[in-house]
Amino acid sequence: MPGPLRRLRRLVREGPSDAPGRLIDGLGRMGLVGYGVVHLLVAWLALQTAFGVPARAADTQGAIGFIAQTRFGVAALLVATIGLIAFAVWQLTAALIGFRWVPGGERTRKRAGATAKAVAMLALAAVTIGFVDGVGTRSGDGGARALTADVLSLPFGRLLVGLAAVVILAIAVAMTYTGVRRTFMGDLDVRELAPAARRSIELVGVVGHLARALALAVVGLLVGAAAVASDPGHAGGLDAALRALGETGLGTSLLVVVAMGFAAFGLFCFADAATRRA
Repeated sequence: MPGPLRRLRRLVREGPSDAPGRLIDGLGRMGLVGYGVVHLLVAWLALQTAFGVPARAADTQGAIGFIAQTRFGVAALLVATIGLIAFAVWQLTAALIGFRWVPGGERTRKRAGATAKAVAMLALAAVTIGFVDGVGTRSGDGGARALTADVLSLPFGRLLVGLAAVVILAIAVAMTYTGVRRTFMGDLDVRELAPAARRSIELVGVVGHLARALALAVVGLLVGAAAVASDPGHAGGLDAALRALGETGLGTSLLVVVAMGFAAFGLFCFADAATRRA
C-alpha cells in the first residue's frame, strides 16, 4: 500500500489540486460545470412549478431528461458523465490524502465531506448514464416511493426508513453548517481574485448551500412521515419537497426563493470549477 500511496501523492503534487493528475483535474472541473447546469435547470423547473406552468418534475431527473431531448443532449450527457466520474475520483483521492493545509479535526471533516461528494457524483452519473442509454429513470418522487415501499416490506422496515430520514436530516444540517460558516471557501483558491469576485462567490455559495439544505430537510421530513405512517405514499424526492414548500403559508414566494437559491448554487458550481483546489 505505501507504494501506491506514494504514486498517488506524486500525481497530486504534479497537478493544481488534490486530483490525481491534470487529466482527472480537467475532467472533474468539467463535471462540476455540468453539475451547475443541472442545478440551473432544476431552478427553472421549480419556478415553473411555482407559477403553475405544466413542466417536468423539478428534480435531477427532470433536468437531465430536458437535456437529453435537446439536439446534442445525449452527447452532452455522455461528456457530463465522464466529468462526474472524474470528479468522484478526485474527491476520493482528496478523502484519502487531501486537505493537507488544514489541521487534523477540520481535515477529517473535509475528507468525510469529500467522500459524500464522491457518492453523490457517482449517483448522478448513474442517472445520466440511464438517459444516455435511452432508458431514462423514473422521477425522483416515484423512485423514492418505490424504494421506501421496498424497505418498509423488510423486517424492521419502519426503523430502517426512520434511520434514512435521520441521515438525510443530518446531511441537511451539515449543509446548513457549511453555508452559515462558509467553510466551502476553504476548498477554493481565490487568493488572486479581486475582493468583489470573492464576495460574489461567497454570496452565491451561502445562498445555494442554504437553499439545498432546506429542500433536503423537507425530503427528510417526508421520509420520516412515511416511516411513522408506514406508508410509502408519504415519501418523495426533491420535486415533492419543492411542491410541499409551495403549499406552505408562504406558498409561491418561498418556492421562488428556494428556486433562486438553486440557481445561486448552479452559479457557485461554475466558480467552484474554476477555483477548486481540493
